[in-house]
Amino acid sequence: MRDRADRSLLAPTTFDRVLAAGAAVLLLAVLVALARGFGQWAQLPAALWVHILTILVALALTPVMLLRPRGDRRHRRLGWVWAAALFLTAAVSFLVRTAPDGGFSVIHLLSAFTLLQVPLIIWTARTHRWARHRSAVRGMVTGALLIAGFFTFPFGRLMGTWLFG
Repeated sequence: MRDRADRSLLAPTTFDRVLAAGAAVLLLAVLVALARGFGQWAQLPAALWVHILTILVALALTPVMLLRPRGDRRHRRLGWVWAAALFLTAAVSFLVRTAPDGGFSVIHLLSAFTLLQVPLIIWTARTHRWARHRSAVRGMVTGALLIAGFFTFPFGRLMGTWLFG
């Protein structure tokens, strides 16, 4: 059943504000880490740069998408950019392997989830299933952005080494 008539789904909630703040904090942490790691930028492979740049786009757009008015043309256009950035981030992550054996890590499960979830997010928006769309976006922000983003900092990973090293 379509939930087109439920306009309350268009207004940001407290949870949306928390997710937006989390994305902003994570964006700031990544930018500080990048600035601190400037001397090593040339050593990074192209795939990792694509991964970093697309996630920066997604992180920067997340608060905008969660806090501004929804359903208008700007929201739809920015949503396409946000979805494309997340999809590219996930796709390119399969070229970035940091496990000791050169294989995939557990975090790649979130990349696979993202590759499946982004088309669902687009479909729910295009079919005006706003409650499902909101739920799917929140899940994506929580899992693919905030949880995955958090795990780029501990355990001697690049961003953590740059930020805390």
